[in-house]
Amino acid sequence: MSHGTRTEGPRTDDPVPAGRHAVVVGGGLAGVTAALALADAGVGVTLLEGRPRLGGLAFSFRRGDLTVDNGQHVYLRCCTAYRWFLDRIGGAALAPLQDRLDVPVVDLERPEGRRLGRLRRDALPVPLHLGRSLATYPHLPLADRAAVGRAALALKGLDLTDPALDDQDFGSWLAAHGQSARAVEALWDLVGVATLNAVAGETSLALAAMVFRTGLLSDPSAADIGWARVPLGDLHDRLAREALDAAGVRTEVRTRVTSVSADADADGAWVVRIPGETVRADAVVLAVPHREAYDLLPEGALDDPGRLLGIGTAPILNVHVVYDRRVLARPFFAALGTPVQWVFDRTDASGLKHGQYLALSQSVAHADIDEPVAALRERYLPELERLLPRTRDARVEDFFVTRERTATFAPAPGVGRLRPGARTKAPGLYLAGAWTATGWPATMEGAVRSGVGAADAALDALGRPRPRHLFAIEEAA
Repeated sequence: MSHGTRTEGPRTDDPVPAGRHAVVVGGGLAGVTAALALADAGVGVTLLEGRPRLGGLAFSFRRGDLTVDNGQHVYLRCCTAYRWFLDRIGGAALAPLQDRLDVPVVDLERPEGRRLGRLRRDALPVPLHLGRSLATYPHLPLADRAAVGRAALALKGLDLTDPALDDQDFGSWLAAHGQSARAVEALWDLVGVATLNAVAGETSLALAAMVFRTGLLSDPSAADIGWARVPLGDLHDRLAREALDAAGVRTEVRTRVTSVSADADADGAWVVRIPGETVRADAVVLAVPHREAYDLLPEGALDDPGRLLGIGTAPILNVHVVYDRRVLARPFFAALGTPVQWVFDRTDASGLKHGQYLALSQSVAHADIDEPVAALRERYLPELERLLPRTRDARVEDFFVTRERTATFAPAPGVGRLRPGARTKAPGLYLAGAWTATGWPATMEGAVRSGVGAADAALDALGRPRPRHLFAIEEAA
């Protein structure tokens, strides 16, 4: 996918008209982004979050001496909006990117000693940057490797503005382009399940094509992986709170909004009600999950608000294991031939002083999400022993799971027509969240982009041009 610099409106650093005030409902990445963007433009902002912390579903909590992320989150170099967000809150150095894409892939169906393959790029132009890696990828037969290359070129030729792509499923498209079941398992789903939280056959071709074209076919470095070397709470809560405070945003947590309505006493104004207080505003950004947005939307704000309830959700399970010794030498790897999907070393980030802490990120976790911990322990510990021989002599010091039953929206075919844009039919009311029409799947990047879109729409309605110091991010052309 080609990229271009975002088209911006007039820039100014003139003071905002007196009394302009916005309320942002929701303190996830979308809401924090919208609040920072509005405040940077000189608007007075109140941010209201029902939970005791910011960060949405990318957060941390304490478990004894450990600081635990509820789930493993990564981003790519092509995630320009999330990278801006990290810069804006002063956290870029705490979540660095790989120098060059390198993903170890362990296949348990291969003989011991020959189980490791790697997906990595060379310093060559697209698509040659992945040519050597694909040609030597041991987890695909030679014929499949050639077919993958042809499918990638066909993917690059799709017109992403064609709405018909959203009605097709990615799995059928792959089959029609010569992709075997093994190629889907060992390559397309290896990447797609982690980024889309759905298998190819249950994924909109439009979203899958956007992910693969942007990440693998837009720029040689686009898919380089970044992840937090500190707890997510340090980034999305502590540093975000500091940035909001410095920008003059009033931030209230443990504050659940009960209603949003037009102000009967002031044309074009809004009333946001919270327990014990009524907050008035010139603009409101609803940056909450889509089902919560449905409950808060005033009548007439969307032509068919019921469409929001048609957006499905998909779960993610994270399995956390603490060993009494080091069992993994690399920071992460992906797995084939096992229920285990991706394994990350979280030892340093968690504050663990002795042993090693591994986190297993399990997307599309419909079968496991409600299983008892004991059953998950019986399932996953033997799989780790198969994958990591050093675990066989190690003692398990702790085993626990975190569950996000509605971790993402389901990227099913047809979801594109259900996702609303930032603007509603009610002047002054805007929507943000990874589930809105960002063109991206449910990722941190999509959440930040949605906050950008909502802030831009609100600034336009408030007659406030984008200020010089406000960010410019690359947008998909």
